[in-house]
Amino acid sequence: MAYQPFNLAGKAALVTGGNRGIGLGMAEALAQSGADVAIWGSNPTYNATAKARLEAHGGRVVAKTVDVSDEAAVVAAMAETVEALGRLDSVIANAGIGGGAPSFSEMSVAVWRRVLAVNLDGVFFTCREACKHMVARAKAGDPGGSVMVTASLAAIEGAARNEAYAATKGGVISMMRAIAVEHARYGVRANAILPGWIATDMTAGAQASPAFAEKVIPRVPARRWGEPADFGGIAVYLTSDASSYHSGDTFVIDGGYSIF
Repeated sequence: MAYQPFNLAGKAALVTGGNRGIGLGMAEALAQSGADVAIWGSNPTYNATAKARLEAHGGRVVAKTVDVSDEAAVVAAMAETVEALGRLDSVIANAGIGGGAPSFSEMSVAVWRRVLAVNLDGVFFTCREACKHMVARAKAGDPGGSVMVTASLAAIEGAARNEAYAATKGGVISMMRAIAVEHARYGVRANAILPGWIATDMTAGAQASPAFAEKVIPRVPARRWGEPADFGGIAVYLTSDASSYHSGDTFVIDGGYSIF
């Protein structure tokens, strides 16, 4: 029999923030690989467009409008998603927002708390509920599962004027490592993905900046912006059984930027 580790038929995956950008790139690769896919997003219009795009690949697709910073909303949506798909083998906590300031000394408490509410609390709520489902499934004799988070190079490099964002992205890496150790006995693994400069709505300002194009992108060894599709492979790998012994890791996907 041919080795087919990346055939995800029979698996179900959830991607938060899966209606655009990196999240949609991940969700589409999962659907193309045979998985049933759920996406959560805060914009119903984007959800509907993404759902139609994913359904073209033939699998079951669930799209829900969810504010991940709302604990009750996440708890309810996770239960509804599991009921709709029957199970969740993979959960990618990808939803996130930016939020900087002219300088650190000028950063408001409102910005700080809003970024933490989505990027840190939202990941906590999402991963806690995912692990609750996976542990219960393991105790019922069906172990296994994969929890992922989309962090950022801001977690490991100095992100001036973005201390709130950087703090959340560093925090979720530590969260994944703790989850990985605690949940290995249930066959559940946890990993973090660190994107570099990726062409999404969040980086629209930088993409439109001539100075950025002249000074930053030429420092990327790959000599281009990353694209959402560049994250499909890692999503499929970490969802698949090929990664069953790979946990507690950080995957830097940046075209070589951080090592140049």
